[in-house]
Amino acid sequence: MPSPQLVNIFMIVIITLLGAYFLYHKLTEKKGVIHKVDPKIAKYSLIKISEYILETFNNFTNVNLNDMRLTDEEYSRLKTKRVELKSALKGCSNGDLNDKTYVKTFIYDALHKTYDLNETNINLVIPFDNRKKLSIQDKFEILLFMYKKKYGFDALTRLILDYKLDELKSEIENGETQSYIINEKEISHIFNKEYKHLTFEDKLQIIVQRVYQNMKGFGVVDEIRDMHIDGVSGGVSGQPESFMHVVGEYDPYSQQLKPSTEPRASDSVWIFFRGKLINLAFLSFGSDHELRRVAQTIYKHNNPGQLSESNGYKVNDMKDGSRVVVVRPKLAETWAFFVRKFDSSISTLESIITDKNAQLPINLLMFLTKGERITAITGPQGTGKTTMLMAMIKHIYGWHSIRVQEMAFELRLRKIYSQRNIMSFRETDTVSGQEGLDLQKKTDGAVNILGEVASDPVAAWMIQMGQVASLFTLFTHHAKTFNDLIFSLRNSLLKQNIFNNERIAQEQVMQVINFDIHLRKDFNGHRYIERITETGTDIDAKELGRNVIEYKDGEYVVCSKLSEKSISEMKDRMTPSDAEKFSAFLKENWG
Repeated sequence: MPSPQLVNIFMIVIITLLGAYFLYHKLTEKKGVIHKVDPKIAKYSLIKISEYILETFNNFTNVNLNDMRLTDEEYSRLKTKRVELKSALKGCSNGDLNDKTYVKTFIYDALHKTYDLNETNINLVIPFDNRKKLSIQDKFEILLFMYKKKYGFDALTRLILDYKLDELKSEIENGETQSYIINEKEISHIFNKEYKHLTFEDKLQIIVQRVYQNMKGFGVVDEIRDMHIDGVSGGVSGQPESFMHVVGEYDPYSQQLKPSTEPRASDSVWIFFRGKLINLAFLSFGSDHELRRVAQTIYKHNNPGQLSESNGYKVNDMKDGSRVVVVRPKLAETWAFFVRKFDSSISTLESIITDKNAQLPINLLMFLTKGERITAITGPQGTGKTTMLMAMIKHIYGWHSIRVQEMAFELRLRKIYSQRNIMSFRETDTVSGQEGLDLQKKTDGAVNILGEVASDPVAAWMIQMGQVASLFTLFTHHAKTFNDLIFSLRNSLLKQNIFNNERIAQEQVMQVINFDIHLRKDFNGHRYIERITETGTDIDAKELGRNVIEYKDGEYVVCSKLSEKSISEMKDRMTPSDAEKFSAFLKENWG
């Protein structure tokens, strides 16, 4: 007879086996439920809806209309609509809002009329009726939709300002570093406060946008890109995919690296808002594949060529005038894109220069332009150089022809000043910036605008052009000080072998450049003119220029008086009426 101890061991083994058996069946039963999804419910997933819309696009654009036994009127109408859809599908990815609206309307009609969506099952697509089940992306896109109904393309601006989301926070690097960041907690709080009843049509519009942005748009930044902000970028923070196997945490039990919990490159969404770079830390592209898709799509306007490993970057413009830069491995550590927007509707000196005594620099800039001074606009990135340049062009006399040279079309001057004689040129793969500038000599140009003097050939050409070719030139440059501007242009002349004597090269630069408008922004993103500097006459002086206006303690103040030479030459180039106003301006402020 077995001992009681053996019986106990036997019973324990039996109970353990039975427990394992029932646990196994319970788990496999659950797995079966997970994998065996009711087809009626699966139909209302975003994946299935996207597949249906893709199939609808393909059927509509590829069907043979001759087989449909249509009347002449029906045939003509469907053929026109098909041509329009094909064109819109191609153009919507280029930043064309009209094409985007057309494609979204087509998707809306297809789902509304043929997909059997109603007040109840629409909540299976996105759980509008259950706040707890909504993802943070759902909440943000619902918020943006609600604000857009009220404020149009100012929606994101109003959302940020209403809840002061553009303030510094100590949230990164264990709270030791301040940055501009909007987190998931903030968005959830705002959503709970703002969320109101959505109609069936509202819900369908939100679903249509999600389907559109995943298929033809720019993913999670699609609607953000359309807003009145300074720019948007992706892939510029977080761990690149190639780093993930290196930065993981070692697990001593499995003797393997555990995946890193740090943000990935695909979790990187940033906006440029009123001079501030803000991390939308709650948004993610979801995968490197999606980030790559957006980067490969966003630069394609006007077929600028293929982005490849051997040519790892592209600079282009979008249909709405935005500038887009895209980079990829191996040139960059990850796929990334940078979109800069230039809002021509606010490009006036009065809207840009707003601090105390703003009329002082506003009037001087107006007179510098009318007085045909060769003027540089300098400052770091994001200080508003391009916007300032656009605003100054308004004060060029209307009878002057204007020729523009840019790396990518940004100024869009003919959109703002459509009745003026303006022609813009840009660099291409086969035509360099210097060749474009040479061409301008043969196009009857009176005023030259250089979007950015960023290379030695263009800098050297600009100096030569300032001596003989045009009435005057306006250009932007990244110099930090006035001396840096002079030295940089001098060095470009030496590198291009136009001069071999440093002193003579510098004298030529100082004879050509008349004024420098230097822009700055503070840590709050506030932009202002730090100084307006006139070129000096003493090449041996420690400072090669003298400031005529400076920004001090929140207001603009006068400094050195303009030179008699500048005053005389400026009056000679103005109309008698403007020359008289200029004299009164000088007397009022400098005595």
